[in-house]
Amino acid sequence: MPAGGFSGSHGGTEFEAKVTTAVIISCIMAATGGLMFGYDIGVSGGVTSMPSFLKEFFPVVYEKTQQHAMDDSNYCKYDNHSLQLFTSSLYLAALTATFFASYTTRVLGRKLTMLIAGVFFIVGTVLNATAVSLLMLILGRLALGCGVGFANQAVPLFLSEIAPTRIRGALNILFQFDVTVGILFANLINYGTSKIAGGWGWRLSLALAGIPATLLTVGAILVDDTPNSLIERGHLEKGKTVLRKIRGTENIEPEYMEIVEASRIAQEVKHPFKNLLMRKNRPPLVIAIMFQIFQQLTGINAIMFYAPVLFNTLGLGNDASLYSAVITGAVNVLSTLVSIYSVDKLGRRVLLLEAGVQMFISQMVIAVVLGLNLGDNTNKMSQGTAIVVVLMVCTFVSSFAWSWGPLGWLIPSETFPLETRSAGQSVAVCMNMVFTFIIAQLFLSMLCHMKFGIFLFFSGWVLLMSLFVIYLVPETKGVPIEEMTERVWKQHWFWKRFMDGVDEDRKGKDVV
Repeated sequence: MPAGGFSGSHGGTEFEAKVTTAVIISCIMAATGGLMFGYDIGVSGGVTSMPSFLKEFFPVVYEKTQQHAMDDSNYCKYDNHSLQLFTSSLYLAALTATFFASYTTRVLGRKLTMLIAGVFFIVGTVLNATAVSLLMLILGRLALGCGVGFANQAVPLFLSEIAPTRIRGALNILFQFDVTVGILFANLINYGTSKIAGGWGWRLSLALAGIPATLLTVGAILVDDTPNSLIERGHLEKGKTVLRKIRGTENIEPEYMEIVEASRIAQEVKHPFKNLLMRKNRPPLVIAIMFQIFQQLTGINAIMFYAPVLFNTLGLGNDASLYSAVITGAVNVLSTLVSIYSVDKLGRRVLLLEAGVQMFISQMVIAVVLGLNLGDNTNKMSQGTAIVVVLMVCTFVSSFAWSWGPLGWLIPSETFPLETRSAGQSVAVCMNMVFTFIIAQLFLSMLCHMKFGIFLFFSGWVLLMSLFVIYLVPETKGVPIEEMTERVWKQHWFWKRFMDGVDEDRKGKDVV
């Protein structure tokens, strides 16, 4: 397709769309929400490994870490519910905020919802960096969680709606890419601040979250809202002006009329959550829910957590957890670039299925090697064997980063019709936070009881989700968002049975 090509087609009319500076800047600024989310994920793991932090807020865990390594099973060292709750509290807050974010995304717009997220992020950062009690620390985590709930609701929608169709996947994955960059930055910063004398390095780690928080807040003030959101809220002329600006052409009438029509239908829906349950919305709803559940049941959190123990066998000493976090973080970032490059060329299904094979094999290898070499209180793993396991960890992380990581957000954001898109994204974020909370709260205990078998457990889920993709996930590459019903759901061998009567619902809208 030539430069300055076309965004999509409808009824034989092509939507002209250049990749304008306005689109690029808007998407980069919006995707800093992912940078903030990633930094929050990455920074917590590092600071909780700092003795000064543990001594101040989690003295019981601190005492346990000071004991000799042989006192506890290799698999049970960090089985502490208080520490797990500190990690998982962010996701509980995000879950709650999601319900409010659905309302603000639809009624106040994508732009203002991103601004609300930025404010919550700043408040949470200040509370965490200045914490003098566990209460302040938890309140800060809860505020950050609220920011995550609002950002994860608004940013993927913003990116999907502002991007030209042919590069929608790549621009949307900017959000996930920024999550991985945020994690990597947090790991690098934690490594540096852990060396600061006086035991206050953890405060600097938490305070530096203010940089992406400020970027998101300022970005949300400067960017325009999406044409879809403006038109949906009745600002037709403003919506047309923004559409002309981001498409870089005067020939925006066909796309504009399609958005207006979709908005008119959306306005007739007074209860979007109730509308989600309608038969015609079953396909995107089921896929959105299952994608969030499967994303967590890949075992990505298990792998990322267990990496420090594996790297420790290579003789990296006390800095093992921080070294391993940096290495896996770097693999995460580079592999997400693969997804950005290939998602709109190869399609969504190819990436998901290839990664399924890669994740299944790598987890099976890890389970077998740990089962044969790593006992409860003994570590017999040779350096050569440990290198094999470390390579398998990186193989798993890379495959997740170009598949279920970014596509878990992209596919739900692009498959819902406008009238239920905000509510659908809310359900997706909600399910993701529920299962992230469950995994974060239970994983250390599961590891203690299941030992190496936990990797067999997760590999079984990888097999199941790959079958789900084969049979029930259609390809959405290159399909304009407003044409999903006609070009995707009505053509799918299974989901087409849910599309009966959709033409009547759309009241004579032209079809492809």
